[in-house]
Amino acid sequence: MPLVSIVDELKAARTGGYALPCFDAFCLTSAEGICEALEARRAPGMLAIYSGVLDQPGWQGLVAGARALVEETTVPVSLILDHGASFEHCIRALHSGFSDVMYDGSKLPLEDNIATTRQVVAAAHAVGAGVEAELGLVGDGGTYQEFISRGEGLTDPAAAERFVAETGVDFLAVAIGTAHGAYQGEPQLALDLLAEIEARVSVPLVLHGGSGLSEEQFRAAAAAAIGKINIYTDLATEAGRRMVEVATGDGPSYSAMTKQIREGFRDRCEYHLDLFGATGQAGRARA
Repeated sequence: MPLVSIVDELKAARTGGYALPCFDAFCLTSAEGICEALEARRAPGMLAIYSGVLDQPGWQGLVAGARALVEETTVPVSLILDHGASFEHCIRALHSGFSDVMYDGSKLPLEDNIATTRQVVAAAHAVGAGVEAELGLVGDGGTYQEFISRGEGLTDPAAAERFVAETGVDFLAVAIGTAHGAYQGEPQLALDLLAEIEARVSVPLVLHGGSGLSEEQFRAAAAAAIGKINIYTDLATEAGRRMVEVATGDGPSYSAMTKQIREGFRDRCEYHLDLFGATGQAGRARA
């Protein structure tokens, strides 16, 4: 089906008490696995491409291929820019046919984040695309214990309320104790803070740094307020593990190894779709 903005599906997830996945792809083989999982589980979702890819040679080929894969699915799937580093990145993505974009100004002063996010929202809404922004700072898993012990970067509920009101953003990534990459130590979610934020904003909330959370934490986040959960490290780790098994086994081959990327992504995506409650939810937003 045609590319769609995920905004309506996220609103349905928020009211339905489940979460939609955002799966990052780094190549067309991983994108195939993601789309196969969404189709098999009859789930809406997002295929994300990290904004740094747009600075690499030949990025247009990956985007065009990802768009073609998404358009072959029969469930609502968005092609979304992940962690857009600038206004220019977001515009480049919109011109290339992304149906949603994330602008990440979380490291900027609040006023600057608001100003640029507002510009991105105006441009995206003009072409029917949705916008995600980030407020607060989701850290790095390798230094997790250090920054979480100091409570650094957590999203301020009052700032979130102002941010949403002044930017018109469609969904908001918040920092409630998660980190990107593999965690050093056990992740700790500030669910009380999440409840405060949810009470003050009217848009679906987003959890980055999902890989490494327990099943109980995922379920608690989705039940509380999180409508979108980003997953990449878990998928890449599983695909890498399977590739190593083939490479160190009998008669390794290129085709056998790359097959593990697609199958590893597909299997772990299906696992997360079931866990988040997204399985079988395709079409709920239009019901």
